[in-house]
Amino acid sequence: MKPKIIIIPGNGDSKIETDHWYAWACDEFKKLGFEVIAENMPDPVMAHKNIWLPHIKNVFKVDEHTIVVGHSSGGVAALRYLENEKLLGAIVIGVNHTDLGYEEEKESGYYSDPWQWEKIKKNAKWIVQFSSTDDPYISIDEPRFIHHQIGSELHEFTNRGHFGSPDKEMKTFPELIEVVQTKLETV
Repeated sequence: MKPKIIIIPGNGDSKIETDHWYAWACDEFKKLGFEVIAENMPDPVMAHKNIWLPHIKNVFKVDEHTIVVGHSSGGVAALRYLENEKLLGAIVIGVNHTDLGYEEEKESGYYSDPWQWEKIKKNAKWIVQFSSTDDPYISIDEPRFIHHQIGSELHEFTNRGHFGSPDKEMKTFPELIEVVQTKLETV
């Protein structure tokens, strides 16, 4: 039985249907026979932790047979989710571990508590990161730090920006599909 895949967009009112590679990835995963949940999140502008984490658990019904694909704030939510819940795997894209000095990020609630890196590692069979050295929002030091804390598989690019945003719009993301297929072959 194939796992369920959940795609969680970033904050800033990202839309699954029209923004970045989200709809494309949803379609590609469905073509491969996966059940996919790709919906706009509640509180899409600020992405508050106290709204998103319960939504992931109670509405999406995420469990240890689920792969969560999180972009930006969606990736931060996936990592925080792993502190207390199990997943089959997580793919976090353009993700950070600090509020980056932005007040709205600080207000989201993701950065006020210490990270529980050991729990994150233990609660997923695998974690993959995608990052880019030319991300205009997140210094490459952020994903590298996360990688060193959790031992994730890090795919580092030099030309992907924030993996979809005004800086480098992306409508496809074939590496995402490939990494899921590869991980499932080894599980």
